[in-house]
Amino acid sequence: SKTISKCYVQVTGMTCASCVANIERNLRREDGIHSILVALMAGKAEVRYNPAVIHPAAIAELIRELGFGATVMENCGEGDGILELVVRGMTCASCVHKIESTLMKTNGVLYCSVALATNKAHIKYDPEAIGPRDVIQVIKDLGFTTSLVKKDRSASHLDHKQEIRQWKRSFVVSLVFCIPVMGLMIYMMVMDSQLADAHAHHNTSSEEMEVLHSSMVLEYQLLPGLSVMNLLSFLLCVPVQVCGGWHFYIQASRALRHSTANMDVLVVLATSIAFLYSCIILLVAVAERAKVNPVTFFDTPPMLLVFISLGRWLEHVAKGKTSEALARLISLQATEATIVTLGPDNVLLSEEQVDVELVQRGDIVKVVPGGKFPVDGRVIEGHSMVDESLITGEAMPVTKKPGSTVIAGSINQNGSLLISATHVGADTTLSQIVKLVEEAQTSKAPIQQFADKLSGYFVPFIVAVSVVTLFAWIIIGFVDFEIVEKYFLGYNKSLSAAEVIVRFAFQASITVLCIACPCSLGLA
Repeated sequence: SKTISKCYVQVTGMTCASCVANIERNLRREDGIHSILVALMAGKAEVRYNPAVIHPAAIAELIRELGFGATVMENCGEGDGILELVVRGMTCASCVHKIESTLMKTNGVLYCSVALATNKAHIKYDPEAIGPRDVIQVIKDLGFTTSLVKKDRSASHLDHKQEIRQWKRSFVVSLVFCIPVMGLMIYMMVMDSQLADAHAHHNTSSEEMEVLHSSMVLEYQLLPGLSVMNLLSFLLCVPVQVCGGWHFYIQASRALRHSTANMDVLVVLATSIAFLYSCIILLVAVAERAKVNPVTFFDTPPMLLVFISLGRWLEHVAKGKTSEALARLISLQATEATIVTLGPDNVLLSEEQVDVELVQRGDIVKVVPGGKFPVDGRVIEGHSMVDESLITGEAMPVTKKPGSTVIAGSINQNGSLLISATHVGADTTLSQIVKLVEEAQTSKAPIQQFADKLSGYFVPFIVAVSVVTLFAWIIIGFVDFEIVEKYFLGYNKSLSAAEVIVRFAFQASITVLCIACPCSLGLA
């Protein structure tokens, strides 16, 4: 029978549902992977796999290849206790062998591997038979110093501050350059319509000249074919394309390298094509020494990037809010515990401060007034009132006396208590609550799964549609030029019919790309 193991992988860099779909779809294809569930908010993937075929590090590597950050979360082993230690004082391979062989002989140690290069020891043990402090003691007795690998308790992976900053910066840069571009565009539109009015009414030439004059400044050609308007638009568009679009380009290149298409690919396609097409048209106009200024699309990229980076910024702010709740739950956990040794008649013999991870089942823990309970346990000595409102929502303090159960994360108020640890590490009530909250974020509503599936097909579909648009208009144009003439207002009469058709077709297909681009809105 195939054994199925379960591992958790921390995944960073996921922005939307299509990233989730992307990871799930690609990993399901791999040999040895049974099932995978990805939580966008918690940034966590739960993978069931066949350890004979694949191991967690390889799974994380597969996710990394898709362009996301991935690390295997060691502290999620179910049942077995897992211990990561830093061991100092090892000089050669024989030290490593000495530690490994001694530990493997120790009752309760299931697996042990020590790396000389990184000074790390990775130990799996049976919490029923042995505890982390016993393991550390064994290594100390061999003459090495050892300490726990510090776990990141701050829930920093749930922190979206950096992304919020990054998208805010993107948005501000795009906005600063977008406003003048929009201003120029609106000004030109107004001027054009006034000019048309003046023509229509055959007004006095002085009024017409005035309107002409103000719009001439922008239409004035610095070089033949290069107007002030186009030059300004170009100069304003470059910084947006570079600074505002930077993150999109990085994400899109990662996606394309793995032949998947996501949101970022669309954004990059639309903005790059609009930008490059405009640049090429300008160059052609300058080369042709055109009398009439070409119609460019320099206004498209800044406006698109403004809206999308605003969307991304808001999205990360919202995610940050959800994750804050989780981070707050995690922050309730105590970091240290005072373990005491009791003699006959519960006389205190000694006490020591240890990391919460080192508390073992059955340890006697002392909790002073105002202290947090580090683990779940049962009171063996002392009377006190305990504030459990953080866990149970009960506002009134609860009386604790010998025999009462206490919950990790609750706060001891007035008396000193001695408790015997019943649940430690990942089994405490608080850890379970955190886990449930994370799992609640992991499980998807059926409609959400449907949306994820759609977004995988969305990008190729849009690209296909815009290509079809391009060819359709070229064919229509060559069959019946009048239709193009009817819709393509303001094209200059000096161009050949073929050129007008191609330009109009391009305009139509780029418009399709640009409009379909914000797929997050489409899928919302």
